Amino acid sequence: MPAAVLGTIVLADLLTGRGQSLIGLQTMPPLLAATALGRRSTVGYGLLALLAAALIGVYDRQYTDVRVVAQSIRLVGITLATVLAVGACTLRLRRETRLSQLTAQAATDQLTLRTAESLQLRLLGDPPRVDRLETAVRYVPASRHAQIGGDWYDAFTAPDGSTLLVIGDVAGHDAPAAAAMAQTRAMVRALAQGSGRSPAAVLDALDRAFAQLEVDTLVTAVVASVDLRTRADDDGPTALRWSNAGHLPPVLVRADGRVELLERFPERLIGVAPDAERSDNEVSLSPGDTVVFYTDGLVERRGAVLDDGMAWLVGELRVLGREPLDRLCDELLAELGGRVDDDVALLAVRVPPRPPGQPRATGA
Repeated sequence: MPAAVLGTIVLADLLTGRGQSLIGLQTMPPLLAATALGRRSTVGYGLLALLAAALIGVYDRQYTDVRVVAQSIRLVGITLATVLAVGACTLRLRRETRLSQLTAQAATDQLTLRTAESLQLRLLGDPPRVDRLETAVRYVPASRHAQIGGDWYDAFTAPDGSTLLVIGDVAGHDAPAAAAMAQTRAMVRALAQGSGRSPAAVLDALDRAFAQLEVDTLVTAVVASVDLRTRADDDGPTALRWSNAGHLPPVLVRADGRVELLERFPERLIGVAPDAERSDNEVSLSPGDTVVFYTDGLVERRGAVLDDGMAWLVGELRVLGREPLDRLCDELLAELGGRVDDDVALLAVRVPPRPPGQPRATGA
């Protein structure tokens, strides 16, 4: 394009005759080159334009006493235009380089984020499925770390037939944290195999195991148990028992839409003091009730206090609490806008409601 413009100006000047000078238009080729070509090409077109202007000036008799001043001004103008064009070209190339770097970095971050999420999901295993309970799980890695972390969820059947629900968070956002998470998750499953162990007893055993194995990390966790086997003959309420090791409280959404934080007196994290006793708490669940377990990435916001995040969660669950569990989880995460400052692990469970029209079970 700059070459075509340069040639067109020269040709037009020749065709218009010596009485008409189009030399001033030679400022255009270097300026056009600056918009699409490199610095060397821009300088080259500037020099060609200056040379063409000088030669055409000879043809147009621009070096006579009357016209030499105007011709000199034109040549200076073309020189200045070339300098400006080189400057503009330099700025454009810097912007393009920066944009290319940012694009490449964004693609790398996105790939790293997907890899971290995939690896974390591999460590977490397949989504848990348990009898007589509706369940849904989600995991989202922290966008500012884009690394594997220590958040996990789990749900499985204990030897006594009850269902154990677990949510936890190992400190850190790196490979050691992920390894400690996988180790802790496996230890909880193994320790829960003891017949009749309550949630508090499982956490006590985990704390002692950490001390004996000299596991140098801190863990927050909630372990809960629920036994719905009786619902085969009875659709009445059942008990949810849980113990909390320094974790955020689960949220209970009643079938009628009421929301309750399962807050109790806070107890220590795993890995702090293995000799202190833990306590079990209990709440009654009815058909249609939902319990949401989560890690801190769901409610913590940079620059905001935790109470604001908790209030947001309670408010969202008042609206979404009776939606299908998959939609409930997706809508909660959608509110975060796709970027979270910390990992998010989410486990939602629901006592299946009695199908419409089904009569209540009665004893013999």
